[in-house]
Amino acid sequence: MTTATDNLEGRKADLLEQLRRAIVEDRQVMDSEPAKTATQLVFGDGNPAAKIVFVGEAPGASEDKAGRPFVGQAGQLLEECLREVGLSRQEDVWITNLVKHRPPANRDPSEEEKRLYAGYLDQELAVIQPTVVIPLGRHAASHFLSDFSISRQHGQARRVSYEFADGRTEDLLIMPFYHPAAALYNPQLLATIKEDFKKLQSIL
Repeated sequence: MTTATDNLEGRKADLLEQLRRAIVEDRQVMDSEPAKTATQLVFGDGNPAAKIVFVGEAPGASEDKAGRPFVGQAGQLLEECLREVGLSRQEDVWITNLVKHRPPANRDPSEEEKRLYAGYLDQELAVIQPTVVIPLGRHAASHFLSDFSISRQHGQARRVSYEFADGRTEDLLIMPFYHPAAALYNPQLLATIKEDFKKLQSIL
């Protein structure tokens, strides 16, 4: 039997697929260096009706190859942290990036490249309407928060007045986490990252 939840997920999935196609058809985006040098678009993945949206900065090599966000070592750690707090990647969250093509040699995307994709992230969030948005790492968090310090503000939920690319403003609950890749380079951060994930249960 089809439920109202199934219908909602289906409608949102259709809108997100339209959005994915719009990115591919956007000549300005597709003429940018990340799009020209990447293997493919890496769009968001998970439950379109999720209450939690994770936002990274840009895909890496594993994501570029697979066409899905967070599938490399950092993605495996992200899934481990989700499981430990009783959440499923495919059922409970949506995972995406601000920039949706891998920049050459995994370099940081430029401010102009971020602006090219920002409107599409806005539309993603508008379709999903999450309870909380979790930027992963300082680069992604800086898109939502000014004067941000990941070492001081990780795991802290803040309601901010977010201005979408179309000019409208909406209150969003933003809760930045360390990027999972940080724990791969500094294992001492793993316990901190897992403690931040535990805070999701109280929010939801």
